[in-house]
Amino acid sequence: MSNGNESCMFGDRDDFLACLCHTFEEWSGLGPLEDYLSYLEYLAWVFTPLVVVFILPFLIVIFLYLSILFLHVYKHKNQLREAYSNNLWDGARKTLATLWDGHGFIWHGYEIHGMEKIPDEGAALIVYYHGAIPIDYYYFLAKVLIQKGRIVHSVADYFLFKVPGFKLLLEVFSVIHGPQEECVKALKSGHLLGISPGGVREALLSDETYPLVWGKRKGFAQVAIDSKVPIIPMFTQNVREGFRSLGGLSFFRWSYEKFRVPMAPVYGGFPVKFRTYLGNPIPYDHNISAAELAEKTQQAVQALIDRHQIIPGNVLRALLERFHSTAGVKTNKYPFE
Repeated sequence: MSNGNESCMFGDRDDFLACLCHTFEEWSGLGPLEDYLSYLEYLAWVFTPLVVVFILPFLIVIFLYLSILFLHVYKHKNQLREAYSNNLWDGARKTLATLWDGHGFIWHGYEIHGMEKIPDEGAALIVYYHGAIPIDYYYFLAKVLIQKGRIVHSVADYFLFKVPGFKLLLEVFSVIHGPQEECVKALKSGHLLGISPGGVREALLSDETYPLVWGKRKGFAQVAIDSKVPIIPMFTQNVREGFRSLGGLSFFRWSYEKFRVPMAPVYGGFPVKFRTYLGNPIPYDHNISAAELAEKTQQAVQALIDRHQIIPGNVLRALLERFHSTAGVKTNKYPFE
């Protein structure tokens, strides 16, 4: 080894580096270093797309935290105004709604069909299908605020209230944990209220075949009956092609059932076409039971899925829909279907 090192001390710079590499190869017993570098380059080429699809969902989390940071800055800049106005957060809501609406338009070409079914005033319960990440619902909230000037109160899972930093964002956008009494109170006050009966369970366990994972939940129906308000069904086309969850795997399913914390990885962030469809309102009927109304609502959401979503979902097709309009009735016109 010493003879090799001594020989490396003579000659030009390129010969010196080549000699060092050769000496390292002999000392480590790894063989030609170029082969290993080529292999590492190949691995990087293979796994980069996989890494990217798991990183993109974190960009949504970053966007949420940037929204929270904006709210904190806004709050501190308007502390004096807070003492004289009940509408401190109006400007902040509209600013964030504009930003989220722009994100939806650029990244997903987001559209809403049936906005006229959202009342300009008065209460209604909006029941929707829950994607792996309900980003379509965020876009929907932004659209309603911009076009209707109305805040849609929302019901969220308890774990969201434990996420560090989320408290202010949830308060500003009127998100509640979901006790029936609070839901009824919001509706009787004339507000719009959005809820997904499937919730986190549907986010984790549903897949590209779009099954509704509601179980026997009927609390939302009882809320509508007690509040005497209509139910508006809602579904977003291709929401499962934008983001997908590994929650269907046995380990992640077990961990959620055991700890009630969604730990399943979410991947995607693909810029697929999103279209939100609002169905005809289901009017209040004092003669119907909560179980019957829940079943009727589930059928209405399922009808939207059957009409507007090709099953199983396909990411490539959903991407092509950014350029080929299929608004309205679903179609299998793409050659790879």
